[in-house]
Amino acid sequence: MLQPVAMIGFELSEEQEMLRELARDFARDNVRPHAEKWDQKGEFPLDTIAEAHSLGLTNLHIPEEYGGAGMGILEEAIVSEEMSWGDPGFGTAQYSNGLTAAPIITGGTEEQKHKYLGMLAKEPLVAAYCVTEPGAGSDVSGIMTTAVLEGDHYILNGSKMWITGAGYAEWFFVLAYTDRSKGYRGMSAFIVESKWDGVELGKKETNMGQRASDTRGITFTDVRVPVENLVGGVEGQGWMNAMKAFDFSRPVVAAQAVGTSRAAYEHALQYASERESFGKKLHEHQAIQFMLADMKTKIEASRLLCWRSAWEADHGIRNTESAAHAKRFAADSCMEITTDAVQVFGGYGYSEEYPVARLMRGAKVLQIYEGSSQVQRMIIGREMLRHTRTP
Repeated sequence: MLQPVAMIGFELSEEQEMLRELARDFARDNVRPHAEKWDQKGEFPLDTIAEAHSLGLTNLHIPEEYGGAGMGILEEAIVSEEMSWGDPGFGTAQYSNGLTAAPIITGGTEEQKHKYLGMLAKEPLVAAYCVTEPGAGSDVSGIMTTAVLEGDHYILNGSKMWITGAGYAEWFFVLAYTDRSKGYRGMSAFIVESKWDGVELGKKETNMGQRASDTRGITFTDVRVPVENLVGGVEGQGWMNAMKAFDFSRPVVAAQAVGTSRAAYEHALQYASERESFGKKLHEHQAIQFMLADMKTKIEASRLLCWRSAWEADHGIRNTESAAHAKRFAADSCMEITTDAVQVFGGYGYSEEYPVARLMRGAKVLQIYEGSSQVQRMIIGREMLRHTRTP
């Protein structure tokens, strides 16, 4: 006799549903009304991030012993979808701490966790992840930043580029070579406070989209970093700490893409329900109806990929491949969906007076940061071949 098989459940817990409702209400009432202004003025929404912090909507995966909520990556993804539904730039700005805290959670010393994670949990502060350089984006091994041990300090020199939240960060997670001869095994990570001598911020970049997010370069010139700020207290662990963080952050970035896609789809659906052409509503035309149907399918598929990868991370399952699937598919789908939303609006969609133009501009960077869509395909290919066995 066949034994009953346990079915996969997709329902959220009562706590997760309440969290999603809280985040959705917050995005509707505190993010959307300001999104256009933030984008036009390139204004960093620090006050609104502080409000989200006061409601417990930030730093969700910082463990309770360090002052955090002790929730999982799935909860982070649930909240990030709603925040990016409110505005993709805000979604990126408010999640800067998520990526930055991850390598400290997984690889930091107890002292580092209590001090630096505790900072983020206690106050509405910003931390920034500093890996990308002017000449090294996807190829992290090409970084030029170095840290040389002198007594009880490391002397840090180098430049970073495209750093999210840099202008408002209290501290940075910085990747540097301590022994270039060892390749990626010679990379180490450091916690660098923004107010230390030798830390110099570049100008705020004027980006195509997501202008609410502060993005700029940073130069480190003979910055004296105490040895106790070597992440994990061991040299050569920087690469693994930095890369492991992406397994936690990529499902959340995928969720940001889902939120942005959902916003564009909802705007397009509403417009298609109100606008008439050739004597009937736009959505009654099969060409438009099929576009809307495709949008909805891509949103549903993206969310499932995102949730699966986040669930795996929360249950200690290696999710490198599933995170790449989620990030690649959700980001590419978001670009397609926002572009189609502009198309549904027609000439109005091309005007900045309507939100779909801002959403389309905001979508593009999701295909670029935290590993481009091409890099995600490389990761998927590598993982695919890793499991291939020659007959």
